Amino acid sequence: MKIVTIPCLQDNFAYLLICTKTQQAAIVDPSEAAPVINEIERQGVKLTTILNTHHHWDHVGGNQDLNAKYSQLLIFGHHSDRDRIPGQTEFLKSGDEVHFGEQRGTFLHNPGHTSGALTYVFGKTAFTGDTLFAAGCGRLFEGTPAQMHDSLNIQIGGLADETELYFGHEYTEANLRFALSVESGNAEIQKKVKAVSALRSSGKFSTPTTLAEERLTNPFMRCNSAGIHACVKSKEPEHNLAEQEVFRTLRELKNNF
Repeated sequence: MKIVTIPCLQDNFAYLLICTKTQQAAIVDPSEAAPVINEIERQGVKLTTILNTHHHWDHVGGNQDLNAKYSQLLIFGHHSDRDRIPGQTEFLKSGDEVHFGEQRGTFLHNPGHTSGALTYVFGKTAFTGDTLFAAGCGRLFEGTPAQMHDSLNIQIGGLADETELYFGHEYTEANLRFALSVESGNAEIQKKVKAVSALRSSGKFSTPTTLAEERLTNPFMRCNSAGIHACVKSKEPEHNLAEQEVFRTLRELKNNF
């Protein structure tokens, strides 16, 4: 499977997934149609499928225009997003398969950012939408801190360490600044700050990351870290340091960072 990253809007990513055997393609989270159409034409592939990670407008905004241009698209989303994802035809429930061309994948239900948020998984490649970002996670609009903690640390965290994670926005530099603010002694975060700065200075994207990297640098996956515990205690001296409560505190700190 070939993956092409397509920048959209101000800081969104859509991903064109190409089955190299059939030249059929799927698009993950087309926030707008024009750049997606341009890339489809450049690649010379046939779009058959849209994979929406959640219902927010900046991830589904291109659905209708793409569906009008390319007939009979399969449009995937969680079953709870019925009537919230434009043109949705596939309503995913536990055990269902995701497919296009000869590619077969699965999905993880990741409530937190939204109630129907999904991560699409094809082997050791995953598309996390706004659930997991490099060094961060999405805001909680329709879920609880406990749900988002489990979506990151149990659901996505259950994938192989070498899994490449393609996320929904170019927020990495800001996320790393926050990560350093809560775990200033983390050498892996310091190293990643330099690496991402070099990427962005050369006009390159910071996506994808890997699960192994996130375990070392993402504060929301490091709720048992001694450095983060010290930070949390400095903010809330009576904090019980339970993992999900640490996550809650970190999310509140990030909201106001």
